[in-house]
Amino acid sequence: MVMFNVTRKETAPIDGQKPGTSGLRKKVKVFTQPNYLHNFVQSTFNALSAEKVRGATLVVSGDGRYYSKDAIQIITKMAAANGVRRVWIGQNGLLSTPAVSAVIRERVGSDGSKATGAFILTASHNPGGPNEDFGIKYNMDNGGPAPEGITDKIYENTKTINEYSIAEDLPDVDISAAGVTSFGGPEGQFDVEVFDSASDYVKLMKSIFDFEAIRKLLSSPKFTFCYDALHGVAGAYAKRIFVEELGAQESSLLNCTPKEDFGGGHPDPNLTYAKELVARMGLGKSNTQDEPPEFGAAADGDADRNMILGKRFFVTPSDSVAIIAANAVESIPYFSAGLKGVARSMPTSAALDVVAKNLNLKFFEVPTGWKFFGNLMDDGLCSICGEESFGTGSDHIREKDGIWAVLAWLSILAHKNKENLGGGKLVTVEDIVRKHWATYGRHYYTRYDYENVDAGAAKELMANLVKMQSSLPEVNDIVKGICSDVSKVVNADEFEYKDPVDGSISKHQGIRYLFEDGSRLVFRLSGTGSEGATIRLYIEQYEKDPSKTGRDSQEALAPLVEVALKLSKMEQFTGRSAPTVIT
Repeated sequence: MVMFNVTRKETAPIDGQKPGTSGLRKKVKVFTQPNYLHNFVQSTFNALSAEKVRGATLVVSGDGRYYSKDAIQIITKMAAANGVRRVWIGQNGLLSTPAVSAVIRERVGSDGSKATGAFILTASHNPGGPNEDFGIKYNMDNGGPAPEGITDKIYENTKTINEYSIAEDLPDVDISAAGVTSFGGPEGQFDVEVFDSASDYVKLMKSIFDFEAIRKLLSSPKFTFCYDALHGVAGAYAKRIFVEELGAQESSLLNCTPKEDFGGGHPDPNLTYAKELVARMGLGKSNTQDEPPEFGAAADGDADRNMILGKRFFVTPSDSVAIIAANAVESIPYFSAGLKGVARSMPTSAALDVVAKNLNLKFFEVPTGWKFFGNLMDDGLCSICGEESFGTGSDHIREKDGIWAVLAWLSILAHKNKENLGGGKLVTVEDIVRKHWATYGRHYYTRYDYENVDAGAAKELMANLVKMQSSLPEVNDIVKGICSDVSKVVNADEFEYKDPVDGSISKHQGIRYLFEDGSRLVFRLSGTGSEGATIRLYIEQYEKDPSKTGRDSQEALAPLVEVALKLSKMEQFTGRSAPTVIT
């Protein structure tokens, strides 16, 4: 057995190591500064209680982006030096964020060990490569992101750290081959186990969904399918699930080889960045001669986000979670006994609210950040949840789950088509969505993202919007001056949330302007980028009249969009005449 020693190395605080709701994200060149990663990892160990570190089992893996392999070796050596008993690593360092959550919650080692937490190496939907983004976040023993109490402690520790512990003489572990490597240190044996990235996750999915029903759908000549992993970690699961388990053609998989730089693309599953899938589904700017598939889906870098498409038809994430909730009990075995409740993030459209009201379900509106859903789930209050930023999930884990969402949609399609795969017309994605609108009404919805805006200018814009809320008559005068057809503002506030489980209060979670007819304007500063600020503007209008639910979304929302841009003085503050991305 190879022996190792523990070295305590001097260090000093480095500015800017405050983790957001999605962990710490910066450019690779920032993470590769001397001691930058080491400081954050040691600050995390110091923030955890002793039993979560000494003698514990930790998962260390991620989406495979550039610098991940180096980071895995550094964290493994630091874990050994801090008294961790064993480290579990997905083969080639690959585990999707939902799979990490599943591994923490479900996996039992050969010696009966269970993981108490994980370092997940991802910057989610942000680009990868030497000049792009890297990220790290810590997940707890429930499989969910560290709560604010822990992330605040980590940040405080980064401001005072003066040393870190590392086993410098621990050899690098070969993460390309499955197996256990054992070492000896001052506190006894230390094991590193490299395991198959997909097995635990596939087993969990098979316990949730009726794979046989989905297999029948995918084998029907009427039904065609396309899945785009955008060269992210979802590729490590796509072939196993869709081809080997469900019988889809391998040609139905796009960009399913994980790459450190995501093939030079932006691994964000939306209409702007998933260009190849969008074109194949007949939604591109140029018309393809080939008939588009019936169903298409895409994932982001770490496979927790999803985009759902029908033939020439885009399903908004807000509609997607509402439709899954409305159909879950009859379509997905895991939910056959009923839903405990549903929840959405505040900026997400109110489509889910209407479903909850109609089905008499508990409903929660929470701030952006998956940990808020996790609290509800841990307390047995929520079964299905979602956010407008292409995140959908359920209480099977404590992260959003892109492949789960795709399997949920395939389950609904399989259920709706169980009688007509032999003969009769196929019930399509578009059919399901339009029927949902006819039943529950339609929430016209769009999101404008202004990325890498000057941070000072972004804060000024937000401060001005808050200031204007003190006089709604003046706001309504401005609104009427912009567009007389728009309903009047009846309420305006900054969203604040009191957690029903732990009583914690989250303030300043987004600026809202609420209109008499149920329309909403929401403005948020997002913390998911690595440079500058991102302003997100959400525009929503509810339409109950079935004769008016078929309009083009951008056309229906045009008056509200004009009000939002002029009321906020978007161009004046940011210098931008157009958003970076429209969803």
